[in-house]
Amino acid sequence: MNLANRGNGALTTNPPAGDQHLSVHGSDWLWAVFAVFAITSIIVFPLTWRARAGEKIFHYLFTIALLSGAVAYFSMASDLAWSVIPQVNNIAHSGLTRQIFFAKYVYWVISFPVLIIAIGLLSSVSWATILYNIALAWVWILSYLFSAYTHTNYKWGFFAIGTVAYLALAFSTLAQGHRGARRMGYSRDHAGLAGWMNLIWFFYPIAFGLSDGGNRIGITSSFIFFGILDLLLVPLLAFAFIFLARRWDYNRLNLAFTQNSRVHSAAGTFPDKQTHGVAGTTTGGPANSTNTTHPVV
Repeated sequence: MNLANRGNGALTTNPPAGDQHLSVHGSDWLWAVFAVFAITSIIVFPLTWRARAGEKIFHYLFTIALLSGAVAYFSMASDLAWSVIPQVNNIAHSGLTRQIFFAKYVYWVISFPVLIIAIGLLSSVSWATILYNIALAWVWILSYLFSAYTHTNYKWGFFAIGTVAYLALAFSTLAQGHRGARRMGYSRDHAGLAGWMNLIWFFYPIAFGLSDGGNRIGITSSFIFFGILDLLLVPLLAFAFIFLARRWDYNRLNLAFTQNSRVHSAAGTFPDKQTHGVAGTTTGGPANSTNTTHPVV
């Protein structure tokens, strides 16, 4: 078998459609992005077992985001998970129909909340704020998906709503998150991570407006744009979070719940749990007397 003659046969097995559709070079690029996500997930997964006892929340989160990215880019590189949608803008330039890959939107629905949870845990904001930010991300992504599937100029109404949701999300993760991180003593790390995340997010509306929204650039060009953004976002932040988390105090960040219940608590990992933990763990006459009078149920 001559491996040198083996090429990318994805588009032969799964033929594209539409005036604007995926090219062989575009599929090659998508396979490269898939490889980065796959290799990064293979690197991050073993690091979970080298983390300090119980301090694996960021490893878990980014393993999910990286694996979902690998699945999405595998499907797009294989020319799967798409629809042909009639276009209303730039028809003379790009044609009447366009191949819309919904796999990338599904990936963002998973990966963006992972980033929001991670940055929310670092800034020690409330769970209500984290859920609010996740909902904003879903409104943003789903509005863009609806826009991509709308074949009239009403698509720009969806685009406007999604962009407003993005702006609200950016304000929340930067302003509110910074206040919480400063209170915890991690404002510098938060500023770097949240600032980078929002810097990359800033380019997603531009990329969408040029590609699935405005039909201005082709499928391959759009995938180069989105692929670079996705690589700069999740794989890069995965390593940044895992590296920086080694010096964070999980008890101070209220992340001690990662060692509760069925997770074994290694001695000394959360020293404050010895004095502020479960009632009945202290010793001595007065404490035992108090626990007898007021039992914990």
